[in-house]
Amino acid sequence: MKKLKKGRKFSRKRDQRKALYKSLCRNLILNGKIKTTLARAKEIKRIIEKMVTKAKKGGLINQRYLLRYFDKKTVKKLMQEIAPLYKNRNGGYVRIYKLVPRISDSAKMAIIEFVK
Repeated sequence: MKKLKKGRKFSRKRDQRKALYKSLCRNLILNGKIKTTLARAKEIKRIIEKMVTKAKKGGLINQRYLLRYFDKKTVKKLMQEIAPLYKNRNGGYVRIYKLVPRISDSAKMAIIEFVK
């Protein structure tokens, strides 16, 4: 049986999936925490960890790398406000809290937020 190597598809095509990840990551960076399904939270955790590590390193190359994914406002907040908080931390920048399932479709819900 064929199995995925990594990641989830969420019944979406590649471009739609990338747009979903981009939107969730942007909202997490700007708001500090978001409420979403557990599967989506686990998936964007992988992405956010890499982005914060890039922002921590600083420099023009990493800033341009982040600008490929986010707008200037988001990159500025990530590099100037969020990354300096984790300069002595080697990963584990976000935390996922599990919540009760959603009533309408019983989807597992979670809150994902930056560790203080």
